[in-house]
Amino acid sequence: MTAPPRIDRRTALRAVAAGALASWGPASVRAADAWPTKPIRFVVPFAPGGSSEIVARSTAVELGKLLGQSVYVDNKPGGAGNVAMAEVARADDQHTVILGHIGTLAVNPFIFDKLPYDPIRDFKPISLLAKVPSLYVVHPDVPAKDLKEFVALAKAKPGQLNYGSAGNGSAGHLAFEYLKMATGTFVVHVPYRGTGPQLTDLLAGRLQAASVGAPAILQFIKAGKLRCIATGTSQRIAQLPDVPTVAEQGWPKFEMTQWYGLLAPASLAAPNADKLAAAAARAVREPAALERLQTDAAIAVGSTPAEFAAFIATERERWKPVLARAKVKPD
Repeated sequence: MTAPPRIDRRTALRAVAAGALASWGPASVRAADAWPTKPIRFVVPFAPGGSSEIVARSTAVELGKLLGQSVYVDNKPGGAGNVAMAEVARADDQHTVILGHIGTLAVNPFIFDKLPYDPIRDFKPISLLAKVPSLYVVHPDVPAKDLKEFVALAKAKPGQLNYGSAGNGSAGHLAFEYLKMATGTFVVHVPYRGTGPQLTDLLAGRLQAASVGAPAILQFIKAGKLRCIATGTSQRIAQLPDVPTVAEQGWPKFEMTQWYGLLAPASLAAPNADKLAAAAARAVREPAALERLQTDAAIAVGSTPAEFAAFIATERERWKPVLARAKVKPD
């Protein structure tokens, strides 16, 4: 009988190692596929009641269905969004994301001497979720039926009219300062800590005007509690077909929209970020989310990470000179 071949110690160890690697590969794939393994915290860096929350909640419901874990919205206002951005930048639990915004990504880097986060290095762009038309509104007691009449009133009473915003450097602040520059008017800015508190005073008549994202104020316009004197979009919006754009009323090429996107901490593992990006791009185009966003005049986008990164870069270049000219300063 022929003796079986001898297997030396080195050959045996190689065989064991190969077996271990073979078993580890599929397991690691399964681990990546299993993400998320717990509910995802979706941080909104502003107070409840604004366009940001509407976009976030519309996305979160569908995102949870696609990922197989609940996605809950956590409003964390403060410091023009800097408080929440700094916290999420340090999060390493693989289950915390944040709503990116024109203010925190394209405005704050140019109005704060020092930020507690780096908008480029500390985050991974995931997907541009939606764009929101900026609407210019006044309290019904203001004797101006359209933008031309409001501009005439502001020029007749320079510094006697005021407008509110969700805070210094917010989208509403930026939108109204942009309008003031275009029209050559002087209207006093009153910053608040979020869209909700601002709307309370606007509806009560303690503020004369504001620029607010469409989702947060359409209901008040339709109820006659606020008067929309212009839209910041390049074309009229379907929800307010009788309201002309700023450009139509004598200021050509004027356009102002807010935008919101999903960001993850830079520490989020690449496979998880890829999975999240695919789900986010699909979530805002799911029928339920799409219907909710369209009802509130928000425009669903759903981009790739590369497209969102390029968009952020373009917006930073666009608004840098505007902020410098308007001398926008933080609270």
